[in-house]
Amino acid sequence: MAAASVSSAVQVERCKTGIEGLDNILDGGIPRGNTVLVSGSCGTGKTTLSLEFLVRGAEARERGLFLSVTEASHKIQQNLATFDFFDKRIVDDGTLTFIDVPVLYDKLGLSKQEMTTEDIDLFVGAVAKLASELKVQRLVMDSITSVCYRIRHEEEIRDLILKLGKSLSDIACTTILVSEIGPQENRYSLYGVEEAIADGVILLGNVQRRGDLLRTLKIIKMRGTTHSRAQYVLDLTPLGILLAPYLKGGRGWEVA
Repeated sequence: MAAASVSSAVQVERCKTGIEGLDNILDGGIPRGNTVLVSGSCGTGKTTLSLEFLVRGAEARERGLFLSVTEASHKIQQNLATFDFFDKRIVDDGTLTFIDVPVLYDKLGLSKQEMTTEDIDLFVGAVAKLASELKVQRLVMDSITSVCYRIRHEEEIRDLILKLGKSLSDIACTTILVSEIGPQENRYSLYGVEEAIADGVILLGNVQRRGDLLRTLKIIKMRGTTHSRAQYVLDLTPLGILLAPYLKGGRGWEVA
């Protein structure tokens, strides 16, 4: 009863993902300023979902920032160009910005393999300053897992997520942190602390069904809104992501 009253009693400002099915199951979109983990194993569509979130925002004139930790951003843009929903002009006019995190590391002098508490503060401050200067309302870091590889202690990872989430929420920036997990893991992040701190967790997966490998999506949690807890089939199309209800019987999915 209390959960159902969230949307009716308090009007929460929404950051519409622009992915129609996802906004529907989130009761209108992600609460503005939330930090959300998009978790999944290899090939589940984490990066594509995160990029579409930024592109749809750019179409609505909301500035976005994609922070690429492991893959060169020019390669990501090349892959993104294969989708019909992407228009390169949003990059050319600065509505969507791509930055390679290793370049940011070099500029900050973070050359050591292990980040100290001071390094974490320096990194978080630099990301927050970038977001503020670029006036971004949407930010994606792909992946937070790769950043955490450079942090030894779980309490320091907790500190990183808390400080990053607060600094971006303070400027009303809605953030997606991509989390890489193995296909059989029973948690949603590398160390298991990230999902406890994040405002939301969107879990992507793969399911074998009658010889086909289906991508799936499920909202594990999302603070500030009611949401469906059902599992959905996620289809990557040239026009963008499509979601359909997953059926336990029959074919396993149908178009809503």
